[in-house]
Amino acid sequence: MYVLKRIYDKYSKEDGYRILIDGLWPRGISKTEANIDLWIRDIAPSKYLREWFSHDLKRWEEFQVRYKSELSEKKELIDKVIAVEKNNKKVTILYAAKDTKHNNAVALLNFINTKK
Repeated sequence: MYVLKRIYDKYSKEDGYRILIDGLWPRGISKTEANIDLWIRDIAPSKYLREWFSHDLKRWEEFQVRYKSELSEKKELIDKVIAVEKNNKKVTILYAAKDTKHNNAVALLNFINTKK
C-alpha cells in the first residue's frame, strides 16, 4: 500500500518504509528529521519540466502527460519503488510541495498504479 505525505509532516512509525522522490533536498529539514529510508532523486521530474510546471494549475494536466513520458524512460526506478512496496506492508512516498493534490508524487503514484 502506498501513501503520500509531505516531508514536513510529522514522522510516524505508521508511515512504514519512507521514500523521498524529490530531486532537490527539502529546505529547512535535516536528514535526521526527514527519517527517510530511501531517496530516489532521479525519479523526480526533470529540472526543465519542474520549472515549466511551476505549480501552475492550468498546466497540471499537461504536466502529468510530460512527466509520464519521462517516467516511461525510468523503468529501473519505477521497478525499485514497486519492489519496495512488495516487500513492505506500507510505503510512504514523501514530497515537499505545498499543494497536496497537484504535485509530482500524485502523478508518480498514478503512473505506478498503471504498472501494477
